[in-house]
Amino acid sequence: MIRALYSGTTGMRGQQLQLDTISNNLANVNTAGFKKSRVQFEDLYYQEMRAVGVETVDGGQVPSGIQVGLGVIATSTQKLFTQGSIHETGNDLDLAVEGRGFFQVIRDGEEFYTRSGNFTRDADGFIVTQNGDRLQPEFAIPADTVTLSVGTDGLIQAKNAAQEIIAEGQLTLHNFINPGGLRAEGGNLFRPTEASGDPIESDPGTDGAGVILQNFIEVSNVDVTEELVNLIITQRAFEMNSKSVQTADQLLEVANTLKR
Repeated sequence: MIRALYSGTTGMRGQQLQLDTISNNLANVNTAGFKKSRVQFEDLYYQEMRAVGVETVDGGQVPSGIQVGLGVIATSTQKLFTQGSIHETGNDLDLAVEGRGFFQVIRDGEEFYTRSGNFTRDADGFIVTQNGDRLQPEFAIPADTVTLSVGTDGLIQAKNAAQEIIAEGQLTLHNFINPGGLRAEGGNLFRPTEASGDPIESDPGTDGAGVILQNFIEVSNVDVTEELVNLIITQRAFEMNSKSVQTADQLLEVANTLKR
């Protein structure tokens, strides 16, 4: 019964983490470029009360042993980098990545990566995120720009009133061998880790990279219906684990009141 108390507790703790993750997914359902997370679980160690395969007294062999599990533990919260829906906005500086790849930005001299393409311009004309982080490679939009175009291949051109090209640049995307190994830093930014591997820079549409769509934005890949179903499952799982703790407590109470 003591084991049941601790096993039920690990289940409640795991479902609490699941609830926290689902809540964060739902909270970011309208966050541009947001990638949902899911919790991965594994069972804990087993207490072996009878080994399997041991020899019996009469020379036979035990076909199956006795093992009692000690609960569950969360091993990771995995980011799922599936493609989010792409919505048209009509804004020249809204850029969506269709396919694989991340935009690179610089914050405080450090390189970060993002799928959020809702860019704007700063006082010097550079393309920046909503937090002022400059898109790489840097591109300054001239003050007399009338038309700004970004091709699916990342070629960016600024044109004046006479439709003459007055500035031109090339945007690139960055891929990772294991995007799930990126560390989320908040602000729609990711930082590379040893698990993700080094960034692989390439032009959009080449070397497995996606293409860039101007006047579009990639929204969150959160499926609200799926998350609500998971929320119900999590709630019931938490209730069942709390019930197992309650039942074990009741049985302990019965044992404590036994009289000779």
